[in-house]
Amino acid sequence: MATAISIQGLTKKYVDVWQKQEVIAVNNLNLEVQEGEIFGFLGRNGAGKTTTIKMLLGLVFPTAGDAALLGAPMGDNNAKNFLAYLPEETYFYDSMSAWDLMDYYGRLFKLPKNVREQRISICLEKVRLQKDAWHRNIRGYSKGMRQRTGIAQALINDPKLLFLDEPTSGLDPIAHAELRDIVASLKDEGKTVFLSSHQLADVELICTRVAIIHRGKLLRVGTIQELVAGQRTEITVQGKELMNGTLAKLKNISPDIEEQGMSTLVIQSDDTAQVSAIIDVVRGADCSVLSIVPHKRTLEEVFVETVRREEESL
Repeated sequence: MATAISIQGLTKKYVDVWQKQEVIAVNNLNLEVQEGEIFGFLGRNGAGKTTTIKMLLGLVFPTAGDAALLGAPMGDNNAKNFLAYLPEETYFYDSMSAWDLMDYYGRLFKLPKNVREQRISICLEKVRLQKDAWHRNIRGYSKGMRQRTGIAQALINDPKLLFLDEPTSGLDPIAHAELRDIVASLKDEGKTVFLSSHQLADVELICTRVAIIHRGKLLRVGTIQELVAGQRTEITVQGKELMNGTLAKLKNISPDIEEQGMSTLVIQSDDTAQVSAIIDVVRGADCSVLSIVPHKRTLEEVFVETVRREEESL
């Protein structure tokens, strides 16, 4: 499989004039995205996600490092014909309709009139914008309609590689689900999607691989299956003897214990050997095991654990 994005040592530094100190927005980033992937790019606000995207698109110049997109050097004008970008905040001319806006972007790509009209219809239908809104002013559009228009304009040039920054942010549940499905369908067309999002449930559903960055530094990268591998088990136990020496024994096995009432404990463990040891101690103390419930790890849990671990190490 060919490489759609190859990043080597990409770094962006700038000077905070208010704090009078140097800030590293992106720190020696190395990353590869394969063609045909929906790649999730995750991080907290200010982690460097948008700065990375803008450097790849040639909108911001890097301090150091380099990258290639679709086999061409970063910033190559010919390669830009095959790229698309939807920023988190879209700014459209409110007096234009979706059709007029799409026609405008089609002209920028120098598409012939007959091709433009065909592409406009295809794209607006793909994002499920109601036909009666195609020729209405964008001023009267809802947030969801604007997002649909934004994705449509990103598709006008039939790009091979799309950069989407929070495409489903702030939408109602139905619009959210529909736009998520639209993004997922792009993979079936052979397109590569570089998706920056805080909607981790969406990322877990549609992305092939993800990367987690924090303060500009890459922390983890891998497939969804690799990152969420393993599961946590919740054990609920009960008995008067638990609050005596038994509690100390249990804490030696797993410190993640929550007391619920005078004689009930909820113990968390992600180690099967620990689970067996906990059960043995509880039964040996003549107490009861009320439940053993396995919980599959989610991408959100992995993300929170990864970022918190990094913050605690600083």
